[in-house]
Amino acid sequence: MQANSLIDLGQYSDKGVKEENQDSYGMLLPESPVLEQKGISIVIADGVSGCDHGKLASESCVKSLLSDYYCTPDSWTVKTSVQKVLLATNRWMLGMAQQGGDHYKGLATTMSALIVKSSTVHLFHIGDTRIYRIRNKKLELLTKDHRFWVSKDKNYLTRAMGIDLHLDIDYSNFLLEEGDAFLLTTDGVHEFVSDAVMLNRVVDNANNLDRAAREITALAMQKGSDDNVTCQIVRFNQLPQINDDEVYRKLAELPFPPDLNAGMILDGYRIERELHASKRTQVYLATDEETGSKVVIKTPSVNFADDPSYLDMFVHEEWVGRRVDNNHVVKIVEQTRPRTFLYYVTEYVEGQTLRHWMSDNPQPSMHEVRGIVRQIARGLRAFHRKEMIHQDLKPENIIIDTNETVKIIDFGSTKVAGVEEISTPVHRLSLLGTQHYTAPEYILGQPASYLSDAFSLGVITYEMLTGHLPFGEKYGEKALSKLKYTSALDFNSDIPLWVDGAIRKIVKRKPSNRYEEISEYVHDLSYANKLFTETKHVPLIERNPAIFWKNVALLSLIGNIALAIFK
Repeated sequence: MQANSLIDLGQYSDKGVKEENQDSYGMLLPESPVLEQKGISIVIADGVSGCDHGKLASESCVKSLLSDYYCTPDSWTVKTSVQKVLLATNRWMLGMAQQGGDHYKGLATTMSALIVKSSTVHLFHIGDTRIYRIRNKKLELLTKDHRFWVSKDKNYLTRAMGIDLHLDIDYSNFLLEEGDAFLLTTDGVHEFVSDAVMLNRVVDNANNLDRAAREITALAMQKGSDDNVTCQIVRFNQLPQINDDEVYRKLAELPFPPDLNAGMILDGYRIERELHASKRTQVYLATDEETGSKVVIKTPSVNFADDPSYLDMFVHEEWVGRRVDNNHVVKIVEQTRPRTFLYYVTEYVEGQTLRHWMSDNPQPSMHEVRGIVRQIARGLRAFHRKEMIHQDLKPENIIIDTNETVKIIDFGSTKVAGVEEISTPVHRLSLLGTQHYTAPEYILGQPASYLSDAFSLGVITYEMLTGHLPFGEKYGEKALSKLKYTSALDFNSDIPLWVDGAIRKIVKRKPSNRYEEISEYVHDLSYANKLFTETKHVPLIERNPAIFWKNVALLSLIGNIALAIFK
């Protein structure tokens, strides 16, 4: 994708009748792969009139967005990334005003910005700067001025950065079309030049957007603008999408490794033995001959050598692992030597899976279970902070090492919010987790969330304590509306009533009925929640339908006999 043919840009700013130009603006079109991962940024800001440091405020807003946004995790969505940057900038402005006293009094600005990632436009807006879209020679205002009009001649800003700790940001997104142009202006322009005139200037100067921007700002000053004047125009000549051939080439640039046997050397790693093999991957224990450390090597199956979707998923696993840094998530080993084959390397965790631990400990103490759940929860939160959902949490994907440290493994099914925003010619595999640990929303085809991982954690907790599953072995094979939770007390009477209540809540069919935060669930496993300490009467028909109907039949029989006797 040629960046110089992707967009046309026009910009102009003038202080006008003011002594200082407190407007700021900017645009950043990064090189690949950042262009695909984070997109193009366009921003305009207007220091609030009457404030002593409006210029510093607007410049800080623009610079922080154009730099800090690209430093946010690429697993985050555009919305999360920009909002966090703007909130941090807003706090900085307020902090400078508090610490600097009169010197930094009045650090405030309005702001409007566009982030164009893949084929989607993300719009952010605070104040009275404006963003227009020009499509098919028609001008459409996309922002709403945050102003309150007291009278025809008197109004005031209701929103701006640097005036309140609470920052309310307008956000919207929509699909980009080839040829779309965006016009960004400060109030010194759009309050004095009509929409029709601005549109005509852009259309008439389609081959020279700088001239269009200069003419629009000049018109504003001619018509008596009493403020700074700034105008930006960005036209997208093509959609900023990834080149199909380039994607396929990158996926296939490394060949699949051959079958590996003990003693073989792979890029400086000596293979010790095979740890696991499936239809999709092989996992080996190896020794790094340079450092002497034990590592695990995961290789793809040759059965999928010509499957772009599978290759994309395999590469995705390493990408995810590199971005989650937590003691309760298995670590990806950074490659210091060139790779000649497709594979990735993780730390070697000496221990056993939770499945094996459960087999060895069929009656664990509550203390042991709480400790394991607490560590799994910490690992999950590391994923969730990066806007990732593991999606395949189960005992086989959890390892307990010899020091009793719990680690989550296997990132093949992990959903990454930021990656989901990127268009790709490759069909992404959406692998559901293992049936018994899969949240109902997956089975129903509904969107997953952090609460889906929470459901899986609840099922694992239940199984550790009882050796059974909360909805039985046939979960997922029949209508989910008929799901019935079996109390953990039915299998283990030593479990506190309130622990069963906590598990019951986290595995609710509807995500909205579960805990909002996994940390709340972890807390309720250790401390009695009053909501779960009172025994509620459950009708016999719900507790044991078979016995209920047998009793009904028996009473009916007795009644019929009595009627026959006393006739």
